[in-house]
Amino acid sequence: MKKIVFATNNSHKLTEVRAIVGQQIEILSLADINCFADIPETAATLEGNALLKARFVYDHYGLDCFADDTGLEVDALGGAPGVHTARYACADHNDTEANTRKLLAELKNKTDRRAQFRTVIALIEDGAVRYFEGIVEGSIATEKIGTDGFGYDPVFIPEEAGQTFAQLGPAAKNEISHRARAVRALVDYLTAQPEGVS
Repeated sequence: MKKIVFATNNSHKLTEVRAIVGQQIEILSLADINCFADIPETAATLEGNALLKARFVYDHYGLDCFADDTGLEVDALGGAPGVHTARYACADHNDTEANTRKLLAELKNKTDRRAQFRTVIALIEDGAVRYFEGIVEGSIATEKIGTDGFGYDPVFIPEEAGQTFAQLGPAAKNEISHRARAVRALVDYLTAQPEGVS
């Protein structure tokens, strides 16, 4: 079975990606390779942030790896929070409750609540960089609904479901989510390659 490092410190993302991948590929965490660094996300784009994290692992550990970055892009806010999704309310740390409150407050008097979640994965394999993208379109609820999930899941309603990600639960979310779509594209690519990814 192929093994590859997922360059994230986010346990929710790790669990989600492992569930999506199943038994096709073994996903190693940063802890599995004894990497406990807080890898900065200072790029101006999702692609740039994903590459920064993957490049850190490849350069310091010499292992093929991938990293992702995800943005919530809201039409009425000009695409914000976008690359700042995780630190929307607090520039120096991720406070999901504060992020959600700020988003709902900024959309309070908006009738256009269309939005999309976009995930970009950067894969570094034998030094070569490849990108994979997943998008799910939807809208922002007027209040938090549901208890499953993390981040903006209680307020994002994907078009395919008519319920928030937090109402759907992990299994149903993983069928249609932005991250699932990007990860499946990655898995399709990796499983089409010869054995030897490490």
